[in-house]
Amino acid sequence: MARLQRSPDHRVLAGVCGGIADWLGWSPNTVRLLFVLSFIFPGPQAVFYLVAWIIMPSPPR
Repeated sequence: MARLQRSPDHRVLAGVCGGIADWLGWSPNTVRLLFVLSFIFPGPQAVFYLVAWIIMPSPPR
């Protein structure tokens, strides 16, 4: 299983969804779609994304 880190290859904004997709072995577009669909329900989705952006390490260059 891959290490949980932001994706350098599958990034649209910060690479958070791409990194989660790499970690789970899923398509990045599937994770992005699930994240966008999660906004139908009330909750702290945007806060989660910002916290993940700060906490998830960038891959080594």
